Amino acid sequence: MLYKLWRSIIKEFQLLSRDLGGLAVLFVMPMILVVMVTLIQNQAYQSDSPKSLPLLWIDFDQDSISQTIKNQLEETKSFELIDQINHKKISLEQAKALVNKGDYQMAIVLPKNLTKDLHANVNKNVENIVGDFSLDSTQTQNQIKIQKPKEIELIFDPAVQDNFKSSIKYGIEKMIYQAQSNTIYQSFQEYLGETDGLDFNQNELIQYKEIIANQANEVTPNAVQHNVPAWTLFAIFFIIVPLSINLVKEKNLGTNYRLLTSPMPFAILLMGKVLVYLVVCLLQFFSILLISQFLFPLIGLEVLAIDGKFWLLTLMTIFVSLAAIGMGILLGTVSKTQEQAPPFGATFVVILAALGGIWIPVFMMSETFQKIAEISPMRWGLSGYYDIILRNGGLSLILPEIILLFLFFILCLAIALIYDRKRRTI
Repeated sequence: MLYKLWRSIIKEFQLLSRDLGGLAVLFVMPMILVVMVTLIQNQAYQSDSPKSLPLLWIDFDQDSISQTIKNQLEETKSFELIDQINHKKISLEQAKALVNKGDYQMAIVLPKNLTKDLHANVNKNVENIVGDFSLDSTQTQNQIKIQKPKEIELIFDPAVQDNFKSSIKYGIEKMIYQAQSNTIYQSFQEYLGETDGLDFNQNELIQYKEIIANQANEVTPNAVQHNVPAWTLFAIFFIIVPLSINLVKEKNLGTNYRLLTSPMPFAILLMGKVLVYLVVCLLQFFSILLISQFLFPLIGLEVLAIDGKFWLLTLMTIFVSLAAIGMGILLGTVSKTQEQAPPFGATFVVILAALGGIWIPVFMMSETFQKIAEISPMRWGLSGYYDIILRNGGLSLILPEIILLFLFFILCLAIALIYDRKRRTI
C-alpha cells in the first residue's frame, strides 16, 4: 500500500514538473504581492512618521485665532500648509480651481475678522454673565453688537471620500473649540481685572486611554501582521488552478480511465494528489515566512513576530491548504475542458479573497456581506491566523476554524467523488 501511495506521489510530482512556469508563478506571484502591498500599506500603520498631505492655506483673518489653528495643524505633522505658489499668495478662485482639478485634495479658507468677531462675541457673553451677578447695573449697559457666525470654508476635491472629509472636519472643529475656550478664559480674566491672581486650569479635564484587551501579550498592529497571512492565503488558494488543470488533462487524455483500471485503489490516487499539493502549499507558506523574517528588515518593514507560534501557524496552514486542495479537486472534477478550469478558478479565488477580508476588513462591509463572508474558507483561515498572530491564541482558540476548514475539505471531496461516479462510463 505504501509503495502504491509513493508511486502516486511520484506521478503527481512529474505532472507538476512539466509546468515549471506555472509552478514558479505560484511562488513568485505571492512573494511580489506580499512585499509590494505591505510596503504600500505600511505608511498607514506608522503613526510616528505620517506622510504630510499638501493643504492650501488661505488666511483672510491674519490674527491670533488663525495663527493658533495654523500652529496646531503644523504640530500634527499630517499637513503641509501651502499659502504661496510661485512666490505669490494663493487667491480663493485659484485654490478652488486647483482643488477641483485634483492637484490638491483640500483647501482651508479662514474668513476676514475671524479673531476680532470671536473676541467681540465672547466679551459680550462674558459681560452678560458677569453683569447678572453684579450690583452695578450700569455694567450691562455697554452694548456690543453680536456678530454673525463665521464660516471657515473647507474646499475638497470631488474625488475625496466622505470618511476623509469627516475626519478633517472633526479635527478643525476641535481646534476651533479649543481656541474659543482659551478666548473665554482670557476674557473672564480681563473683565475681572485680576489676571495675575487668577489661574484657570485650561488642561483637558477628560482624556482617553487606549487599553489592549490582552494586556499580558500586547501586540502593536502593523501592515506585516495582516499582509503575510492574507497573501499566504491568496497564494495557497490559487493552487486550485494548476490542480484543476491537471485533473482535466487526465480526463481529456484518458489517463484517469487507465488509472481506474489499475490495481491501485482510487483513494490512494486521490491521497497522492492531496499530499503533493499539500507540500506545495507548505512551501509557499515557508517561502513567504522567510521573506517576512529576512527581506522585510532590509527594506524597512517590521519582522513578523512568530516566537512560539511557528507550529500553530504551520498547523493552521495545513488545514487551509486542505480546504484549497479540496476545492481544486472539485473544480477539476466538474470542469470538462482546460479552458473552463483556469478562468473560473482564478475568478473564484478573487471573490473568496474579497469576501474573506484579504483586501477590505470584514467589519467595514455591509451587514449582508458580513453574513456572506462567514461562509468563505478564506475568512476562516484569516481569522485563524489573526487568533495566533494578534490575539496570541492557542490551539483551543483556532480549533473552530480548523474544524470548519477540514469539514469544507471533506465536503468538496465528497461532492467530487459523487459527481465523478455518476458521470463515469466504465
